[in-house]
Amino acid sequence: MTITPLLWLLLAGPAALLVLAALPAADARRLAGRARGAALLSLGAAAVGAVLVLAGGAMATPALPGVGIQFDALTAVMFLLVSFVGSIVVHFSRNYMAGDPGHVRFTRLLSATLASVLLLILSGNMLMFLAAWVATSIGLNRLLLFYGDRPSAILAARKKFIASRISDACLAAAFYLLWQATGALDFPTLFASLSGANGASVNATGPAILIAIAALLKSAQFPLHGWITEVMETPTPVSALLHAGIVNAGGFLVLRFAPLMSEATAALDILLVVGGVTALFASVVMLTQNAIKVALAWSTIAQMGFMLLQCGLGAWPAALLHIVAHSLYKAHAFLSSGSVIDIARASWSPSPGGALHPARLAMAVAAVLAAVAAVGTLSGFELASQPGLFALGAIMVMGLVHLLAQSIDQRPTGFVIARTAVAALAVAGAWFGLQAGMAALLGSSLPEGADRSDGVAIIAIIAVVAGFAALTIGQATFISAKGAATPDWARAFFVHARNGLYVNTLANRLVLKLWPTGLPNRA
Repeated sequence: MTITPLLWLLLAGPAALLVLAALPAADARRLAGRARGAALLSLGAAAVGAVLVLAGGAMATPALPGVGIQFDALTAVMFLLVSFVGSIVVHFSRNYMAGDPGHVRFTRLLSATLASVLLLILSGNMLMFLAAWVATSIGLNRLLLFYGDRPSAILAARKKFIASRISDACLAAAFYLLWQATGALDFPTLFASLSGANGASVNATGPAILIAIAALLKSAQFPLHGWITEVMETPTPVSALLHAGIVNAGGFLVLRFAPLMSEATAALDILLVVGGVTALFASVVMLTQNAIKVALAWSTIAQMGFMLLQCGLGAWPAALLHIVAHSLYKAHAFLSSGSVIDIARASWSPSPGGALHPARLAMAVAAVLAAVAAVGTLSGFELASQPGLFALGAIMVMGLVHLLAQSIDQRPTGFVIARTAVAALAVAGAWFGLQAGMAALLGSSLPEGADRSDGVAIIAIIAVVAGFAALTIGQATFISAKGAATPDWARAFFVHARNGLYVNTLANRLVLKLWPTGLPNRA
């Protein structure tokens, strides 16, 4: 069996990380330095592989007995992303954990978990994918319990463990059904069977629904999202790797099986509805939090919901672009979270004119929607056949609504308004340009976007866009429960939202009832 040098190179980084996780070591800093070297080796291999894939197309070659690597454009992007973030996290942790008695144990666990994520991305068959999927979850659980004497860490790890085991069972069942239907374990043969290239007929609905559920559980979606907001007891490098890499595994699973998901409208509807509800719910709760890392955790829940919403709309390039952008942003946000207070103090300035008028905000929202529709149409996208892409662009460009409303409400000069409107048009143009660029980059790695112009999708799209528009217009009223003019309903809503509508409290009670032993006393 021939193994190309690139395949050796791709496997070298994860293999080195696994060796470091297994071998005994006494010098913590030396072990951390070697782990950083192994992560950089993966980063170098990812860069070389990405260049070769872009030049020569997909490569799916068995590397070792029972091990298969599928290195196409999707793999290249994700492997490069995780290697880059992983190398930064490992380097950061070398100094962050210096002096901690558990530094060696931490480096081993971090190395094993990072290796599992890298192998998950490289996987070219269902057995290897499932093994890496489970190993990633187990490694993360061990990291969450790094300080095992903290009750909140134990409770969060238990909720994560339960959700992960359900996710593992769903994924294993989906793979079993696919193997029974096609007789194939490797992805190229499997996807060829799904397309009918070998004359096989596969019922995609059952396996696709199971994969959707597995992805939702992996990415901390409503209502089993609470564990991710309570993992702050673990060291910050773990939070960075979790939020920037591991939690994206649900999205990667859906993208890897996009040929299957595209054939199952019911599975896409599940992703669409649950992802949309989670995105709106977590966005509201996030704005009520005052703890930096907790707010970042709620942001991750919302972003993962938005990413799975994109998958539910069949907007595969948009979902992958979202994963890349969110990972880079969130890794930086967590690793720099200790400096946020200083940055906020340095950049503080008094508000020039108080709260914006709701009517001006509504005008700004309407202007944003019109800008996205115009730019998208001029860019060659069709609103009738790709409503989800326009909706996603509108939600993203709503980030400029307050800036646009300020230009109308507080400084009503033609130049300021025109400048802000041009900025909104430029952001919309960048959005559609990035979508077209990512679609061209992926080539045949992902199928064409699913046609989501059906009734369920249209209703969900309208609801989500309307929800984000209402949140944008009303956040100054019902998120900030300050001032005598704040309505009573807004004050009450603020309290309930800050507690996550008590969904996580119910989950805690259920876990403590099912798994009450082993928690240390809080005294």
